[in-house]
Amino acid sequence: MDAVRVALLREVLAGTEWPGATRRFAGVLRSSVLPHGGGLLLVGTAEYEPWHLAAHLVDEAAWSGTPELTPTLVRHGARPGDPAHLAVGLGRIEAARRGETLLVVAPGAPGAPLLERVYDARRAGATVLALGSDDRELHAMAHEALAVPPGPGLDTGLDTGLDTGLDLDTVQHLVSTATGENSLPAPRGRRRFTDRLSRLADRLTAPPPARW
Repeated sequence: MDAVRVALLREVLAGTEWPGATRRFAGVLRSSVLPHGGGLLLVGTAEYEPWHLAAHLVDEAAWSGTPELTPTLVRHGARPGDPAHLAVGLGRIEAARRGETLLVVAPGAPGAPLLERVYDARRAGATVLALGSDDRELHAMAHEALAVPPGPGLDTGLDTGLDTGLDLDTVQHLVSTATGENSLPAPRGRRRFTDRLSRLADRLTAPPPARW
């Protein structure tokens, strides 16, 4: 999903809690990572790895000129023979320290082994963020959490050509885009939607960074 389609999705969702909620979560992520020069750890569950969020954050880091947003993807099944950026295992969470940020993306219950590591990272001083799951234990550990309800999502009834179901993947697109924004958008009514699309189109004229 490119920046223009995210802008259209935000228009469709205007009047709901989601544009504001995803921007607030992204703002907490930025404010946690940028002052420390990076240190963003991204982890999913044994069944779900947030590949796409990792790739989108890499893109947003390049587009926005904030390399601090580039995450380290922590994998449950990492193997020594994997490429370096895919070979980081769960031991990295155990080594997390103050000044680092751990973003946990989980569509369901994270599981006891991951929760134990998240708890240890928080005790060591890392900032913990949770996205997706409404698991009580995970939310109790998180400094900031954004739950995504299961189900088909929101039916706006608008013919936009976009799937507006707020599944976890859709929310990750909104969060990653907002994380790369250098400033909050102008209030509605201050700038026409076509003007915003023009500004976003300018971003897309530069060659995109290499993906994973």
